Amino acid sequence: MTDWNLPREGGCRCGRLRFSISASPLATSACHCTGCQKMTGSAYSLTAMVPADGFVVTAGEAVIGGLRGPVSRHHFCPSCMSWVFTRIAGMDFVNVRPTMLDDPAGFEPFMETCTAERLPFAATGAVRSFEKFPPMEGIGALLRDYAEWAAARDLGQGGASS
Repeated sequence: MTDWNLPREGGCRCGRLRFSISASPLATSACHCTGCQKMTGSAYSLTAMVPADGFVVTAGEAVIGGLRGPVSRHHFCPSCMSWVFTRIAGMDFVNVRPTMLDDPAGFEPFMETCTAERLPFAATGAVRSFEKFPPMEGIGALLRDYAEWAAARDLGQGGASS
């Protein structure tokens, strides 16, 4: 998972909005908050936190929907209204919905957030769990933990480590 078979391509349901990822995720997660449940129509949303310079929209133009505030903005395809990615002000990463990848193989959530709002049946298998969002002061350590976890998974699957 550290090299993630890059680059990886993806797009919305109708294919009008396309993107490319050229950098491995900083972390992967599942969010159980009720907002994500309503946005996805599912028990949780999945995220790959990709460095901003490793993500580019290659076709189409996203529109803002869902969260539209000054901090978080959800980006959708204007045609099929698929939620494709989220940008958070002041953060140097893009939260990409990994289910939008043409081949989501290899994706697994390392952490799960907002478990206080989790539906009783919604198990993700995530290694780390947080009742809310992880505290900002712990993010550096959490990203290091993810990198170690991802590298160990690569070695266990015969992949290259970085």
